[in-house]
Amino acid sequence: MTKLSVNINKIATLRNARGGNLPNLLKSAKDIEDFGGQGITIHPRPDERHIRYQDARDLKKIVTTELNIEGNPVSKFIDLVLEVKPDQVTLVPDAEDAITSNAGWDTIKHLDFLKDVIETFKSEGIRTSIFVDPDNEMVKAAADTGTDRIELYTESYALAYSKNDKEAGVAPFAEAAKSAHEVGLGINAGHDLSLENVKYFKESVPHLLEVSIGHALICESLYMGLENVVNMYLNRLK
Repeated sequence: MTKLSVNINKIATLRNARGGNLPNLLKSAKDIEDFGGQGITIHPRPDERHIRYQDARDLKKIVTTELNIEGNPVSKFIDLVLEVKPDQVTLVPDAEDAITSNAGWDTIKHLDFLKDVIETFKSEGIRTSIFVDPDNEMVKAAADTGTDRIELYTESYALAYSKNDKEAGVAPFAEAAKSAHEVGLGINAGHDLSLENVKYFKESVPHLLEVSIGHALICESLYMGLENVVNMYLNRLK
């Protein structure tokens, strides 16, 4: 079964909109685990506009499944990850003012930088993953960084699916996953996956270990309830 890691950034966004602690981010994380979620993902940005750095420290104390911290490996982020020591760190090349992640790494251009950062994390026993587009050259170069896994950036698939072109949309991801598996990389995926499109993606992309889903899952939960939606994803990922 492909594991479901729930990104709780949007819960933090709602909390921060009014101050205080409603909704309670830590309780939400525990509830997601109790509902069957197999991981918690957070993406703290330097301005802490949703997930705060202290949230990462607090979540480390209570998450019992898998804690995945995503972000651009600037010095502040690296220090946080080394302090918290999550189960997995996912490196994402987003600008500080980015609304959301919008591209994978150029693993050829940034090879030396990624190798240094990944070596730092792996020396502390932290599993590493890097955000990449479904490009075989980028995937093969990712293996040279020493990373354990890649996370396929799935926005283009979601867009193709919404335009009734799912076969063409998923094809490069299936090829990238095969290439990654051949060079010994684990495969994660995320960005704009939803209840509507995740089942076909899972069925079409081989060796898929984990998906990270936040925005769609939280939006769907407004209508159908968090527990129900988590279990709907789990059923689609079997």
